[in-house]
Amino acid sequence: MVVKRVGPLSVAKNAAVLYAILGLIVGGLFSLAAMAGAFGAAGSDNGGAAAAIAGVMGVGAIIVAPIMYACFGFIGALIGAALYNVVAGIVGGIELDVE
Repeated sequence: MVVKRVGPLSVAKNAAVLYAILGLIVGGLFSLAAMAGAFGAAGSDNGGAAAAIAGVMGVGAIIVAPIMYACFGFIGALIGAALYNVVAGIVGGIELDVE
């Protein structure tokens, strides 16, 4: 079995979902780090403002990271799949042994 062509849009949609999940995980980690920074900043002289900024950044990371990861994953996979189709047309594709 030889994979001679892949649907770029199909690959891109799957990659967008996978990268959105990865972005949610990364955004959650950034959110935790920002909240830890907010608790540490709360005890400083300008603690209220710093804690508020860290809190907004933490919540923003949960929203922005999955969207950005999905967009870049979609575009990257779309370009990668299209390039694969060009290269597979030249060299013959990827050979798979399936049972």
